[in-house]
Amino acid sequence: MHTVDLLLHGTGHVGRALLSLLERQAPLLAERHALAFRVVGAVDRGGAIWQPTGIPPAALLAAKAAHGSVAALPGGERGADVLALLGRAASPLTLLEATLVAADGGPGLAALRAALAARHSAVSANKGPLVVALPELEALAARHGGALSYSATVCGGLPALAVARDDLAHATITRMEGIVNSTTNYILTRMAAGEGYDEALRRAQADGIAEADPALDVSGWDAANKLLILAHAALRQPSRPADVRVEGIEGIGGEALRAAAARGEAIKLLARAERDPSGRYALSVGPHALPLDHPLARLEGHQMGLWLETDINGTLFLSIIEETPEPTAAAMLRDLVHQARGARR
Repeated sequence: MHTVDLLLHGTGHVGRALLSLLERQAPLLAERHALAFRVVGAVDRGGAIWQPTGIPPAALLAAKAAHGSVAALPGGERGADVLALLGRAASPLTLLEATLVAADGGPGLAALRAALAARHSAVSANKGPLVVALPELEALAARHGGALSYSATVCGGLPALAVARDDLAHATITRMEGIVNSTTNYILTRMAAGEGYDEALRRAQADGIAEADPALDVSGWDAANKLLILAHAALRQPSRPADVRVEGIEGIGGEALRAAAARGEAIKLLARAERDPSGRYALSVGPHALPLDHPLARLEGHQMGLWLETDINGTLFLSIIEETPEPTAAAMLRDLVHQARGARR
């Protein structure tokens, strides 16, 4: 049995879902892969807990539910941060980065830099640090011998990065289109059914799909961040936010959606990468009308999908229905398993 120590940074929806999965999937991982994952530390806004012998995920979840912070556990430390805990690790561990997205990378970027520089590995569901510094972080991992994985940052549980980067490593993607933000797809679906924008947004917030501040989603920038990660990892074109033309859905009204439907089309917020004759990709995010027989046009509500045109592999279409944070947490678990199996080869 191979045991991997974990330090969880962020106990929001995704972090808590991952804790549940670590407990639920433990028998399968032991039987199928001879793997055990042990949480030795956790950090949230209220503080931290560090226990090198391991902390049961159920105990962390109970403390969070009852007291709002893992620091409420015996031995917990109010005000302690992830950098302090990383400094206590006597042997390599894996940082689980699940804090909120920040435009400058936020605490997640500092945590990833510190972990990789100290020869630890990292699995991230946080897009922010990758948009700001993905080439730097990958270089840190390569230089110091750790691993960096981030498949959960693009379309949650959909293996979008795995297919576009790894399964098509022998081919060239000539065009990529995707519905990569479920919040805007949900809102546009409700509006197409007759609801107004404000009503659809309120429903999305009430259902837990949209944040209290939905600006990152509806402006198109969440989709743009995912496109930037895809461009770097799968298209081998490191890019910056300024390289993406971005338009959100704020200007889309019910009249435009009804007119599109009358023409046999559906308006969707698409992330696009189009390859020109020089081999460069033009990156954009914005509303586009698609014919109703296009697979992306048929995605509604909680669905996301990716359309890939290639030079030798034909055209691929991937989609997922993701109604809860669990598939995103499952993508983090997938990365953990792949890292552990790779380290044992």
